Amino acid sequence: QLQFVESGGGLVQPGGSLRLFCAASGFNLNNYAVAWFRQAPGKEREGVSCINWNGGLTNSADSVKGRFTIPRDNAKNTVYLHMNSLKPENTAVYYCARYTNVDPPEEGWGPPGAYEYWGQGTQVTVST
Repeated sequence: QLQFVESGGGLVQPGGSLRLFCAASGFNLNNYAVAWFRQAPGKEREGVSCINWNGGLTNSADSVKGRFTIPRDNAKNTVYLHMNSLKPENTAVYYCARYTNVDPPEEGWGPPGAYEYWGQGTQVTVST
């Protein structure tokens, strides 16, 4: 059985925090870069943040720098997205995805087509 489970989403007030979890079962994350993408209503899917295979390199969108981090725990085959100071415009479905290589591009995270495995998404809603 292959599962790529995303969890931790929900409703949060502006300024609040959430922790998203991306856990893989039946396949390996530990030798691959992983990224979080999101898609808001009426918007194209966009990259949020990515992390290389051992956590030594991360890239993040300008809009989330200083507020979001993307730690990973290879022993648990899990990648996280820590989201602080959330804004209403951060409302979206967030997706975890495994890249085709150990490292992301030097800048950004590459095209969605370069990611082999995708979770089903977890809804994050930031609202009063």
